[in-house]
Amino acid sequence: MILLCLKIFFTRILDVSLGTFRTIVVVKGKNILAGIIGFFEVFVWFVIVQEALNTPSSSIWIAVFYSLGFAAGTIIGGFATNHFIRIPITLQIITNNEKLADYLREKGFGVSVIDVHGKDGIKNMLILETMDNHYRELLSLIRVVDENAFIVVDEKKYVHNGFFLHK
Repeated sequence: MILLCLKIFFTRILDVSLGTFRTIVVVKGKNILAGIIGFFEVFVWFVIVQEALNTPSSSIWIAVFYSLGFAAGTIIGGFATNHFIRIPITLQIITNNEKLADYLREKGFGVSVIDVHGKDGIKNMLILETMDNHYRELLSLIRVVDENAFIVVDEKKYVHNGFFLHK
């Protein structure tokens, strides 16, 4: 029984992680890859469900380990997706500090600047594109120059041309 429960647990981690990864791949427009991942996801799911349902035991532990595997697979799949899939992001930074754009350019980021009119007068809106794995570094750099900067971050499906920090 313990062996069956562990087998169900680890197999669910695999199939749910694949499902999480497949979902993100679909959102990013990679449908063929998503289909291939989906095949393996459902195959693994089918095999383990068949075994779980056809066991002579009716122990609640089978359901518990099945559910725990689902939860763990969701978490692991999210971490794996964040590690393997890079997402382009756009930052809009509204600041009073005239030096922030030059500072970010010195650090290797491409920055466009637009004057914006708000309640408190004219400010600069900096716009830059980067990949999500540079976000924390970029946020730290912004805070060095202007800890009160207003920052909006958007994920992008596609970005063509332009300047990206390459590290």
